[in-house]
Amino acid sequence: MGNSVEGKVIIVTGAGRGIGREIALLAAAEGGKVVVNDLGGSADGTGADAGPAQQVVDEIRAAGGVAVANTDSVADEEGAQRIVQTALTHFGRLDAVVNNAGILRDRIFHKMETSDFDAVVAVHLRGAFLMSRAAAEIFKNQRSGAYVQFTSASGLIGNFGQANYGAAKLGIAGMSKCIALDMERFGVRSNAICPFAWSRLTGGLPDNTPEEKQRVERFKTMTPDKIAPLTVYLCSDMAEDVTGQIFGVRKNEIVLFSQPRPVRSVHRAAGWSVQDIADHAIPALRSNFYDLERSGDVFCWDPI
Repeated sequence: MGNSVEGKVIIVTGAGRGIGREIALLAAAEGGKVVVNDLGGSADGTGADAGPAQQVVDEIRAAGGVAVANTDSVADEEGAQRIVQTALTHFGRLDAVVNNAGILRDRIFHKMETSDFDAVVAVHLRGAFLMSRAAAEIFKNQRSGAYVQFTSASGLIGNFGQANYGAAKLGIAGMSKCIALDMERFGVRSNAICPFAWSRLTGGLPDNTPEEKQRVERFKTMTPDKIAPLTVYLCSDMAEDVTGQIFGVRKNEIVLFSQPRPVRSVHRAAGWSVQDIADHAIPALRSNFYDLERSGDVFCWDPI
């Protein structure tokens, strides 16, 4: 491995399994000192287990790397502060925060409980905010630092049964851009990654129809380790001029996502009545409407 993040202290949340684990392993192999954070709960956020985080730390140390475990919840403000303090206590500084921790509580919208919405938003959006905020003063004062936020195609494009997850993940994309704008003057960067990878959070995809089975098999070829290189790059000094972007990783493809911008407008000097909108505005705009698509409809080719 290389030395792209040699000596840098990197927090990776949700690093006990899946994508986070692969990021932590690569960051350590590239010379970083890693805080491996994982509550150790189930995929729906219940329970806790110190084992997954410690196992990754043991694996890093066995390979000659440097790491320490933390099992606080990112959704708890004091917990987020303790995660950051873990980096300062053990390594004396902090250079990057990777906000990867997440849970799923998928429900079709008319059956979604408030508790399902609140729990998912708490871990993903609130957790990413709390972790980013806990590191902000450190980054500001040292005039350097990098955030890597994790968004999802469920938010950027849309998906069935994930109004909670999609809301949180699109919120993260918006928050990342605003952090990038606010912190640019201090030399601090924030970018978002939309990962396509088979993990325990995607392991529950339906496979009842031939089309769904094909989608699942396609997903299984996209392994979590493919997400790690771009993440570590964005933590490194090589990415010092890259901020405010939304990337995707899909097996060996790296995607740059568009960000919402006006695509067409209509004007009426006298203003619009309700009937005028029905008669003129919507017919003029309709050719630019977006279809009700999911990620699989947009990314319809086999991963490369």
